[in-house]
Amino acid sequence: MVSSFRGESGRRRWCVTLVNVIFGGTSVATGCQLSSREGSQSGSMEHLIKTSHGVVSVTVFGDQNKLALITYPDVALNYVSCFQGLFFCSEASSFLLHNFCIYHISPPGHETGAASISPNVPIPSVDDLADQVAEVLDYFRLHSVMCMGVLAGAYILTLFSIKYQERVLGLILVSPLCKAPSWTEWLHNKVLSNFLYFYGMCGLIKKCFLQRYFSKEVCGGSIQFPESDIAQYCRRLLDERQSLNVWRYLQSINRRYDITEGLQQLFCRMLIFVGENSSFHSDALYMLAKLDKRCSALVEVQACGSVVTEEQPHAMLIPLEYFFMGFGLYRHNQFAGSPRSPLSPCCISPELLSPESLGVKLKPIKTRVPKEVSDHE
Repeated sequence: MVSSFRGESGRRRWCVTLVNVIFGGTSVATGCQLSSREGSQSGSMEHLIKTSHGVVSVTVFGDQNKLALITYPDVALNYVSCFQGLFFCSEASSFLLHNFCIYHISPPGHETGAASISPNVPIPSVDDLADQVAEVLDYFRLHSVMCMGVLAGAYILTLFSIKYQERVLGLILVSPLCKAPSWTEWLHNKVLSNFLYFYGMCGLIKKCFLQRYFSKEVCGGSIQFPESDIAQYCRRLLDERQSLNVWRYLQSINRRYDITEGLQQLFCRMLIFVGENSSFHSDALYMLAKLDKRCSALVEVQACGSVVTEEQPHAMLIPLEYFFMGFGLYRHNQFAGSPRSPLSPCCISPELLSPESLGVKLKPIKTRVPKEVSDHE
């Protein structure tokens, strides 16, 4: 059962390693590369790329001759704290790394060991961050990619997809945002920003971020639900963030605008995940209602918060496999076809994401296809 896996997540991060990872060599630069260095994880390379909107860190896993999968995390997270749960579980790593080269984009100043960004550097807008993604693709000479984003990262990649439709093959969005912040969210983020600016990454700030990411059972804080391994691990990683860099990203996302109209221009295939206990659950349902019904589907994960990639990564595996089957991508031991084979133009069939197709082992998952949802929160 998916839900039984959660307690093992903290230990898993330390004892599970990536296998059969091949790094395809250094890319030819189309921009100015400041440096490249081998990462602490096997087979990874970190690139620090100078863009028109500042320096951005991109960590590459896998063979660069394969199809590209771009990731973008939420506020105060990077790929280690936002995607490691998914990419380091053995089933996902064997499937994803067989088919993709992974490009983990960190928000400016969110990479491990980052220095504090100068206060003289302008805070980027969400459009600047989306354009920065396009410059990263240009740097690696990537024409079209698959995208995976979480919360604020899902918004950035959705905006990127609207602005550069020809460069996106498919979107995997986890607890996505598409509207401007409500007054409640705006005020909450404003208070959070002020605390970050004046007090840094203090205990209260970390608690607020953990509540943003995870369900109450994972966050803990009571005798009945003590803080889980996942939350403790994330709390330690938050200590590594430069508070002013986090403040800048939070400022950017709190100034986001409504991109609902742009969703109607998207015709790439989209798969949305959201935890039923996520504070952004209604946003995901709203977004689903605005998307083309022929190429979008939603997977709701029970007893889960917003960052499904960390809290219940196993719940994503079978829906992802069905999603990628529409592109002709399979597990290595199923088909010997090249992952670079021509992509199928067909869109995901909602029937493939039905509870019957997903199987009894994934009972904590519910699925939806678009239907009319009220525009009001």
